[in-house]
Amino acid sequence: MSTLPAWVMALTATLLTLAMIMAGIRIVRGPHAADRVVALDMLSLLGVAAAGLAAVVAESQAFVDIALGVALIGFLATVAFAAFIERGAIREEDPS
Repeated sequence: MSTLPAWVMALTATLLTLAMIMAGIRIVRGPHAADRVVALDMLSLLGVAAAGLAAVVAESQAFVDIALGVALIGFLATVAFAAFIERGAIREEDPS
């Protein structure tokens, strides 16, 4: 049994959901590509937090592995999008 009261976990889940909705709105409405990348990075961070909350609620270590995977993919996606914004296009190297 978790040491946190049920209302704390419910409040946390509600706030995470609200933050995910707000990040989704910023991804859709963001006036610039950089705004969208930052919102996507925030959304991946919120996914890590949701997996951490699931680990606490379910008392399962498997969700911690999921959180680490989501964090890694989110970081790599942010770096890739930042490189894409800097260059303006994806450039492939000539193999010859």
